[in-house]
Amino acid sequence: MCGGVNTVVAAAAGDTGKLGVAERLGIESDMVVQELGWDDDVDDDVRAAIEEVIGADLLDEDSDEIVDVVLLWWRDEDGDLVDTLVDARAPLAETGVIWVLTPKTGRDGHVEPSDIAEAAPTVGLAQTSNISVSDDWTATRLATPKAAKAKR
Repeated sequence: MCGGVNTVVAAAAGDTGKLGVAERLGIESDMVVQELGWDDDVDDDVRAAIEEVIGADLLDEDSDEIVDVVLLWWRDEDGDLVDTLVDARAPLAETGVIWVLTPKTGRDGHVEPSDIAEAAPTVGLAQTSNISVSDDWTATRLATPKAAKAKR
């Protein structure tokens, strides 16, 4: 019986960790979040945790609203990252950020971190942090460089 209780406790603790992913991504209640690059392989727990925090559904690529955060699910075979980042940046609020979610090393579709690091400055963004969001996905935060703003 004790083993069953421990299993339930472990599952509950795991769920709590998933809910914390929105916080680690800097996503807060009432933010507007757009999702790009959705496919069958995305982590639905990550999506659900974000939707729970914002209290709304994620906007899809057809939305024309101004957004606080863009979640870009990106895989190696998805095409040109620079072009996609240009499109992703268009609806972004002035202080908005793009999180590029990529499969972890060894997973199908893995993207080399250098690919993101090279693409970001081309569209006027800076890579600011990397976090693990699930067993299969890593997220890279891209934002407008503060140093560039301060020098002007």
